[in-house]
This record gives sequence, C-alpha cells and structure tokens, in this order.
Amino acid sequence: MQSLSVLLGKRIREIRESKNMKQVELANLIDIEPTNLSKIEKGLHLPKNETINKIVKVLNINIENLLELKHIQTKDELIKNISNILTEHKTEDLQFFYKVLLSYNEIKR
Repeated sequence: MQSLSVLLGKRIREIRESKNMKQVELANLIDIEPTNLSKIEKGLHLPKNETINKIVKVLNINIENLLELKHIQTKDELIKNISNILTEHKTEDLQFFYKVLLSYNEIKR
C-alpha cells in the first residue's frame, strides 16, 4: 500500500493535469516554488493544511474530491483488485469485459 503522501501527490497531479494546468502554473497560483510542488506530487512531502486549502481553491474542487484516493493504486494492486472483481461475474459478463478490453487496446494503438 502506498503512503498517504504518495497517494495525495498522485491525486493532486491527476486533477491538475485534468485541468490542463502545468505544474509551474499551479505552483505560482498557490504561492510555492515549483520544486516544492514537484516534491508534493512525487509524494516526497506532505503538503501543509494551508497549501492543501490553496490547491483546493485554485483547482476549484472540494476537499472530498481531493481525498478520493481509492482508485490510485500500483499496477500490481490494480491487477489483483480487478481479478477479484472479475471472479464474481458470470462467463457472459467476462466475455463482454474481454471485448471491451480488446476494443480499448485497438483504440490505444
């Protein structure tokens, strides 16, 4: 399991990128050095409450949205959890999921 600082950093980066915002831009808007934001996003530093409040305000999200961390997992964790979910489904459901994955792979190529 990843640490809170790593999960939160990944979440901040995920939201920032979804808003097409550069790291340096967010850093300037929340009044910290870009290198410090980089360390936060890499999970090397846990941001202070004041910094979290600024991030939430600048990214126009609520704190609950920022703390939605469950989906941020390592590749191995994701594979294990997906496998656990899939074992609960019927064969026809699995065939459908398989087709969806094949289609997704075609689109990504």
